[in-house]
Amino acid sequence: MTSPTYRVSHLDALEAESIFVMREVVAEFERPALLFSGGKDSIVMLRLAEKAFAPARIPFPVMHVDTGHNFPEVLAYRDRRVAQLGLNLVVASVQEAIDSGTVREPADGTRNRIQTPVLLAAQEKYRFDALFGGARRDEEKARAKERVFSFRDDFGQWDPKNQRPELWSLYNGRHQPGESIRVFPLSNWTELDIWRYIERERIELPSIYYAHDRDVVVRDGMLYAVNEYLRAREGEEIVTKRVRYRTVGDASLTAAVESDADTVQKVIAEVAATRLTERGATRGDDRVSEASMEDRKREGYF
Repeated sequence: MTSPTYRVSHLDALEAESIFVMREVVAEFERPALLFSGGKDSIVMLRLAEKAFAPARIPFPVMHVDTGHNFPEVLAYRDRRVAQLGLNLVVASVQEAIDSGTVREPADGTRNRIQTPVLLAAQEKYRFDALFGGARRDEEKARAKERVFSFRDDFGQWDPKNQRPELWSLYNGRHQPGESIRVFPLSNWTELDIWRYIERERIELPSIYYAHDRDVVVRDGMLYAVNEYLRAREGEEIVTKRVRYRTVGDASLTAAVESDADTVQKVIAEVAATRLTERGATRGDDRVSEASMEDRKREGYF
């Protein structure tokens, strides 16, 4: 008599790991929250949280660090999804921080850099001791260095040389008052895994993730949409191209890619064939220097 073979698919294994991480956080921490931008990774995290705690409601709030430079399709999705799930949405507003003098807007008008102090102030205000983030190791090399449970000191800062070992999925959430943990349940997922999961779970996304016609300018080799936050500079020509977004961020820094992928199946085929990471292809803020993401993470960025 042979024993029945039990097999788990790749997506099932990733899902189970992420759900395990989320349940660990809820069991260990007093005030967790989930960072929710309306981007595909945080949308998948929300889906995993639904599954982790069903049939109960998700037992923590979601927080959006709002730069004020958002794509309107993404904000509409954020508000609709939060209402569907009956969640408490905390908005940490960069614009309010600028208006109050807490932070100063850079001369170039971009706001990614000044998200960090706004995030840390909101974390302190609401006393969140664990924040779920949607970062994945395949996105960028600084993110590849981080653990699933990533310790932050009482200034919200990360030290890449002082990380805790994670052997056999043993996560160390110990911290003192004022210290906190960033938690990355999607660390072991790839962009392709995310899209295959979106297909499998039939998850709705903001429309900008699929190919559509948009007025853009070519700047530093990338396609930036022309909008109220990003104007064409002298000498730049505005052209209409068929594009989609691989990642969602500040509208003044996030570029689109040329694409005809207007369905989830076409996006999966496109992502499977590409050799450039989504951040390398679309994020102007990551081109500042080779270590720009690591520098921001040391300061307390996501």
